Amino acid sequence: MPLKKRLFADSRSMRPTRPLRPVVCAVALIAATWAAAVSAQNFPITPGQRATATQVAQTGVPLSELAPNAPDSYTIKRGDTLWAIAGIFLKTPWRWPELWGMNLDDIKNPHRIYPGQVLYLDKSSGRARLTTRAPGGGDTETVRVSPRTRYESLGDSAIPPVNLQAIESFLTEPLIVDEATFSRAPRIVATQENRVLLSRGDRAYARAQYIDGPATEPLSVVDGKSTQYRVFRNATPLRDPTTKQLLGYEAQYVGKASVVTGETTRPGRDSDGKAVTELVPASIDIVAAKEEMRIGDRLLPEPPRELTNFVPRAPEGIHTGQIVSVYGNAVNFAGQNQVVTINRGKEHGIERGHVLALQRESNLITDSTDTARPELRLPGERNGLMMVFRTFDKVSYALILQITDGVKVGDRFTNP
Repeated sequence: MPLKKRLFADSRSMRPTRPLRPVVCAVALIAATWAAAVSAQNFPITPGQRATATQVAQTGVPLSELAPNAPDSYTIKRGDTLWAIAGIFLKTPWRWPELWGMNLDDIKNPHRIYPGQVLYLDKSSGRARLTTRAPGGGDTETVRVSPRTRYESLGDSAIPPVNLQAIESFLTEPLIVDEATFSRAPRIVATQENRVLLSRGDRAYARAQYIDGPATEPLSVVDGKSTQYRVFRNATPLRDPTTKQLLGYEAQYVGKASVVTGETTRPGRDSDGKAVTELVPASIDIVAAKEEMRIGDRLLPEPPRELTNFVPRAPEGIHTGQIVSVYGNAVNFAGQNQVVTINRGKEHGIERGHVLALQRESNLITDSTDTARPELRLPGERNGLMMVFRTFDKVSYALILQITDGVKVGDRFTNP
């Protein structure tokens, strides 16, 4: 149940009644704590985007940049995204900083636009601006109010830049690793009672140090606290569609495990009575399971959680590349709100929030109008837009924002 606060007031004195002062003080403390937490969030607004917004706030947007059917006003509703609202008012949705700049006087934080707010389009000066106050409305009227009980949710209902539900699981679940990292990852080596499959609540055993492997740190409990790991299945190689270069391995996320006791050794004796060093694997508890786990599955450290706020924008440089894979089992084509992997990453200057244009595959045809019958390569046509939301060294994940036809492996992309 979301946290709510309830305010009471005496209608004669406009002051809280005496018996309720402790309640009001407690609520005020909770509200202040929540507000501080909200203000402390680090939203990914770059200096360049802020400068663009400031400039637009001063000059407005040329009327020629408005969408053909841009409305005079729009009431924000639940389920809206900043991307969608930008597309309502502007021709190019990735020009999101302009939308913010048009609101800069009224909306200080672009991630704090809420359902129920009304945006008005002001074209009175020959330039377009958005405001939360109706043009020509003048000063707001003084209204006399009476005290009453009010319920107010403390949850954050601000609309997101894009559809976050479509990518929420991808922010932490799939993981791109190189072959060396995956081969050195700790493994589940045994189960209780010789179980074949593991699920949430089961105990298992794992180890990181192998006799014939490279030197690695053992699984351990740090400062008396359990160490958290993500459990992955055998990784799928990702190769460039054209060069066939190995770009990395996509590890299949199957669950989470917590190290209960560390990996160690102890003195012992073999069947002949000779002194030996016994290997004692770490004990782990399965704390979450997307799929049933088994012996041989790998453990990788819990990654830091990334911010879930994005600023869709066009890249500054020129970027071209291809689709490497469509995420999902036995999926050949990607539609809107599906995720694809591309063959460009941090090494190529790709950043979270970059919007890229998808190109329909060009066809090779024979020119029947020419007696020589030459083969012609038709130019690729624009097929839609996608936004990068997670980057690795050589590959990135992108969300399909708009699409005309299905996207498949090998399709190309370029700047929007």
